[in-house]
Amino acid sequence: MDLHDIQRGVLSPRPSSYAAAYLAFRIDDRAAGRKLMRRVAAVVTSAADPAGPLGETWVSAAVTCHGLRALGVPEKSLDSMAWEFRQGMAARATVLGDTGPSAPDVWETPLGSPAVHVVLVALAPDTAMLDAAIDRARPAYERLPGVTAIWRQDCHAPPAGTEPFGVRDGISHPAVEGSGIPGSNPFETPLKAGEVVLGYPDELGGVQTTTPDVLGRNGSYVAFRKLRQDVAAFRRFLRASADTDGEELMGRWRGGPQLALAPERDALALCGADALVLAGQDRGGSHIRRANPRDSAVAGEVRLHRMIRRGTAYGPPLPEGVLDDDGADRGLLFAFVGAHLGRQFEFVQTEWLNNGVFFGAGDARDPIAATGGPGTADSTILRRPVRRKLRGVPNFVTTRGGEYAFLPSLTALRWLGERRA
Repeated sequence: MDLHDIQRGVLSPRPSSYAAAYLAFRIDDRAAGRKLMRRVAAVVTSAADPAGPLGETWVSAAVTCHGLRALGVPEKSLDSMAWEFRQGMAARATVLGDTGPSAPDVWETPLGSPAVHVVLVALAPDTAMLDAAIDRARPAYERLPGVTAIWRQDCHAPPAGTEPFGVRDGISHPAVEGSGIPGSNPFETPLKAGEVVLGYPDELGGVQTTTPDVLGRNGSYVAFRKLRQDVAAFRRFLRASADTDGEELMGRWRGGPQLALAPERDALALCGADALVLAGQDRGGSHIRRANPRDSAVAGEVRLHRMIRRGTAYGPPLPEGVLDDDGADRGLLFAFVGAHLGRQFEFVQTEWLNNGVFFGAGDARDPIAATGGPGTADSTILRRPVRRKLRGVPNFVTTRGGEYAFLPSLTALRWLGERRA
């Protein structure tokens, strides 16, 4: 893989503790937008030097279809890109289950609108270093009449690596062939490069290309989603139910180990053994098995739906033990990175999270990651020898907005900056 041309945010796992910021921009003037691309190309970090002078601090840049159009990319070039990307996440809401309180018409402004053209993501080990990273990137977009900052979301990953519900997150990270970056599971065969980055063979032997080739090669698609989590409701559900319902829903103890590996206790020492999936013992109805049912005989070819995911908490944590909602907005900024929006992100969301047909549970939804739908639903957990059904499980997660975008290569960023009408 041409690591010098691939953005670091595509392949590098994030550090265990960090601060991040998502910044969205609108391009009103094409010349200014192209200048932004040239400036961004100079500050975006490549995957070739993960231990570079800035250490665990880097900046990534993504462009929506509306953004590419604002930069003057011809329609024939846009037509060569993924059709889900061209439609945009808001237009795919019904497919994704973003209905009711998760519908685009109640999303946070300006998410899901044609106004979002460019998304910059800055990441650093702590807030002070993040501010310094943003200051270094600021000249790329400030004092550019015709480019307007329209949205910002600050995020964080606490040292414990937990998400707002209190469960350890981001444990599984696949290796990608040719990247030299190890995955979290040493027993998992690395994914073909074309599963994550355009221009390389994928698991089916196909190679995705664009017109012209420079636009897509060494780039990846990305799905950003702002997901509000009702932590107080989740805690009340646990309080009113059996002590282990939360762990059953997630499929992990709060410290990280799978229930299949540590069925009686939260053994942090077993986190390193998390990769040792015990065939026939995984809890297929839990959140982690829905998102990656790697040893399920009924899930099809799981590797075709494997993806790189990032999850970063936003908002203040709800103090430990508090059961009443304090009105603060908190949740997860989710990011999918891959080469196939349809058979990776959308397939997992619609076929594995929004229903349970693949493991014999009918239309049972994942209460942790499914959005929209009825206010409450039943959830099935594949316990052995007898399945367990949890009735009346509330929706704990609401979609607050999202975007489909493209992470161009460094070469493509410069190309976008040099184009002429």
